[in-house]
Amino acid sequence: MATSRRADMFTSDGKPSDDDPREHGPRLGDERTTLVEALRRGRLTLELKCAGLDAEAMARRCVEPSTMSLLGLVRHLAEMERATFRVMMAGQDAPRLYCSATDRDGDFDGALADPQLVAQAWEAWRAEVAFATRFVTEAPSLDITADDPLNQHGSGGGSMSLREVLVGMIEEYSRHMGHVDLLRERIDGRLGQ
Repeated sequence: MATSRRADMFTSDGKPSDDDPREHGPRLGDERTTLVEALRRGRLTLELKCAGLDAEAMARRCVEPSTMSLLGLVRHLAEMERATFRVMMAGQDAPRLYCSATDRDGDFDGALADPQLVAQAWEAWRAEVAFATRFVTEAPSLDITADDPLNQHGSGGGSMSLREVLVGMIEEYSRHMGHVDLLRERIDGRLGQ
């Protein structure tokens, strides 16, 4: 009989429990509540999958030639949160955190095994998540729109509603959580739900 690697789940038995904070959100709600909860769970998954790792593990690249790492993903998602909620939706003139015209992949390229860089990345990500959370909570409706003239958010170069932005951010986290799973498994063999 083959043993299951699922025995190493992040939660003790793979079932919803008190040690998995993703399991304590609202289950029945309106559209805004549902979208916000899905995004909250994606954000929490990122934190859970990176928990307990040192700077070297956070910065470890997956497989050449990719520059992807857990630290790079934290930085990338901070950049996406900022560009989406602070810059596009709120209209703030906020500079990019890691990327530039000369280094479009600065979020991944600059993800080095330095404890200070890891701490700064988490601080930036948490600040952008807090801003986004406040923005969505205070928005009068999911129908408010913002322009995406350069089509950086999948609008086709036009306006996007907050509803579309939330769905897009959920997609962004969902896409990268598969990467996070594989990176974490490569680091220490841990699997998680």
